[in-house]
Amino acid sequence: MNAKGTFVTFGWTPQEPYDVADGTALAFVTLSKTFEGDLAGSSSVTMIVSSSEREDSRSYVAMERVSCALGGREGTFVLQHNAVSDQGEDSLVCAVVPGVGHRRAHGPAGPDADPRRP
Repeated sequence: MNAKGTFVTFGWTPQEPYDVADGTALAFVTLSKTFEGDLAGSSSVTMIVSSSEREDSRSYVAMERVSCALGGREGTFVLQHNAVSDQGEDSLVCAVVPGVGHRRAHGPAGPDADPRRP
């Protein structure tokens, strides 16, 4: 199944860096998202951001709890994602955490349930 839509981020709340060394800072950031389209709902995100003196090089790792409706079903799941920007070359990896989530319409999701499938 392919889902199309948009999302909006809000509430970007950075914390003071908890570690700064050699021109690189590590800090927690929390934010929220809303989704519209085939996947409709919201999420809360907690990430660790690494930023350096170079504006074009940074990265983050994040956990995101998504509560949504997709294909007539409602549920929750957790995404793990990380992104790297290295001098303008960007990469993003995103995965559904296995064994987490709940499908309200069909009861709890078992350890092999994949919330991406209808």
